[in-house]
Amino acid sequence: MRTFALAGNPNSGKTTLFNALTGSTAHVGNWPGVTVDKREGVYKGGREHVNIVDLPGIYSLSPYTPEEVIARNFILNEHPDGIINIVDATNLERNLYLTTQLLEMDVPVIIALNMMDAVGKAGDKIDAAALESRIGVPVVPISALKETGIKELMQRAVNMPSTRRGTTVLGGRLAQPIRQAEEFCRQQELSSPVFHALKLIEGDELELEGREAKAEAEKIRASFGDDLDAAVADERYKYISANFSTAKVKAAKPVQSKSDRADRVLTHKIWGIPIFIVILFFVFHLTFSENLFYLNGFTESQAWMPTMEDLGYGQTLGDSEIYSNFGIALAACFYDGAVFSPGVILTNLLNLVLNYISYGIGLGVEAAGAADWAASLVNDGIVGGITAVLGFLPQILTLFLFFSILEDTGYMARVAFILDRIFRRFGLSGRAFMPMIMGFGCSLPAMINTRTLADEKERTATIRVIPFFSCGAKLPILTAIAGGICRVWGFDNVDLITYAMYLLGIITAIVSVIIMRSTTMRGETPPFIMELPAYHVPGLRNLMLHLWDKTKHFVKKAFTIIFASTVLIWFLQSFTWNWTFIGADSMQSSILASIGQLLQPIFTPLGFGSQLNEYGWVFAVAAITGLIAKENVIATFSVLAAMLVAGFEGTEEGVEEAVVMINATGITWPALIAFIMFNMTTIPCFAACATAKAELPKGKFRWTVLFWIVTSYIVGAVCYTVLSWWWTLFIWLAVAAVFATIVILKNRGKIKLPSLRRKKRA
Repeated sequence: MRTFALAGNPNSGKTTLFNALTGSTAHVGNWPGVTVDKREGVYKGGREHVNIVDLPGIYSLSPYTPEEVIARNFILNEHPDGIINIVDATNLERNLYLTTQLLEMDVPVIIALNMMDAVGKAGDKIDAAALESRIGVPVVPISALKETGIKELMQRAVNMPSTRRGTTVLGGRLAQPIRQAEEFCRQQELSSPVFHALKLIEGDELELEGREAKAEAEKIRASFGDDLDAAVADERYKYISANFSTAKVKAAKPVQSKSDRADRVLTHKIWGIPIFIVILFFVFHLTFSENLFYLNGFTESQAWMPTMEDLGYGQTLGDSEIYSNFGIALAACFYDGAVFSPGVILTNLLNLVLNYISYGIGLGVEAAGAADWAASLVNDGIVGGITAVLGFLPQILTLFLFFSILEDTGYMARVAFILDRIFRRFGLSGRAFMPMIMGFGCSLPAMINTRTLADEKERTATIRVIPFFSCGAKLPILTAIAGGICRVWGFDNVDLITYAMYLLGIITAIVSVIIMRSTTMRGETPPFIMELPAYHVPGLRNLMLHLWDKTKHFVKKAFTIIFASTVLIWFLQSFTWNWTFIGADSMQSSILASIGQLLQPIFTPLGFGSQLNEYGWVFAVAAITGLIAKENVIATFSVLAAMLVAGFEGTEEGVEEAVVMINATGITWPALIAFIMFNMTTIPCFAACATAKAELPKGKFRWTVLFWIVTSYIVGAVCYTVLSWWWTLFIWLAVAAVFATIVILKNRGKIKLPSLRRKKRA
């Protein structure tokens, strides 16, 4: 099976084309030795199947970034059967810079002239045939988003000659040094000698690794000057401007695009940020709210709509009635005193199905006459833990869907642009926004995305605060405990607590960045330059494929890490150190209880430590298990609730689990707020930690782990003390003022503090 590589600039539509070509056959891994995504799939739309490799988005083939090195090495070393070069037709001259480099390789090249629909809407025209004649390789107009021209593209690709000799568009004063360098490369028996020759005279660090190559480069520079690298770049742009710009005919009267008109409002220097805040509010509201658009009032005291119980149908969700009256239970998924948001509706529907499954498994275990320990393992350990986590999958995917839509439309790039002037006040550029906003979905890709940040200090600071933007895995903790607080203490608005916790996480991130950029990571904020793609309707196919990848990741995690964790929690809870199986009445003698009681005093300043009653250790245990995977917190609650309450049946959002824990431990609501914030800001899951270790500079990971621990502990302590005793706010403000004063004096050279770093031995 032949292999074709997709190469192109970022935002050229390369990923969209890859999804259109490969569909469900695509799979994602990592390139050997690095954590950059490797996307690969099979195109099955032609006479023969073709393997498609999606190279990282690059602007050139110079070794400035890991992505450029990966793309370069793959083409030179793996020898694909052809390169499909995706060119953004709306930015022809800029995109063709990479094209001129690809043409210098001994690999067949075909150009996919993408976004031709946008060119037509602007009233412009591009003569693809004329462009093909001048470049000397096939040029096919396409629209990856609308999937037009793709079949013709692949037909011409598979019909290309199997071999091609690289050529260069450069000449003039560069002709002689290129010939000299090319002759040297041919003597060294290098493939793609033209490409290597250009890189040699540019002083490319990968080309100068050998002693002979370095000597040859010095000889050429001595003969023709040291500015050859700058001359090469200049000549490329001059050639493109002179020969290819005429292929694009501008409209006689320029038509203002829809993107330009939209940007006049959405990127406005005054209204841009409020609009983004409103959009972000609706994203979270449509995901979490149990009172859609507040049709039933802003608080429970204002409610006027009848509940299902008021209508005479009783409590249905999570109750045994659901097994005899499916119709009522189904209706209650959409309405129960208020119209639910889409995210809540989907969650209710899934939980209804999971309730049926759990009920059926329970009946099966009972009918089989299983031993007490076996029945407890299946019902409480396995089924209870897994279903408690899977029940949150719809809301996680709903949230991620909204963010994917905003990103695919091109709006997220605008948000990064308008937030740049705010971020600069905190020592970051607008480019840091994208990894941070991705953190709401998952910390892993968010940390990887920080590679777009060139400044090492900015990148390190961003990685450290990404976990504070609560990912989908932390969502169960937030919604379950917020619901439990409202249920037990009669608070009116669950949404208010949810939004406040997200906001507090963002504030923690801002304060942390300010502290880091004022102390250990001082430095100039790098400039922010970003291309703004045209607005477009997101492709349903791409969105679904994106969500499918996330679903697979979450389900795999649920049935591996979380499955193992819930079984382990059940085992530790159900057995003593003498390996004797015990029931709920003897929980205090379990292995888990003894471990929890040992750790419990650590969390006393946060409100969920030694001040709680005999079952208070469950919060310490839940916080520790959450370090493996944040979903484990509610899974732990589910297992322990089943042990504490005979015949326990959880409900949607894990609220019943939280209520059982509250009633069993005597914990206060300020301590619960502290518990939420501790879990939202502490060490992320093991997978995120592994990613952070790979992405951070050497020696920074240990300090990052310490930073997460200290920050989460301080945030939790502040929340608990201030919410319990309001006057402690002034104490914390005084501590902050003293700290700020010390930092200012140190930065001005007024005082000198001892360094925490080890001095290297001479």
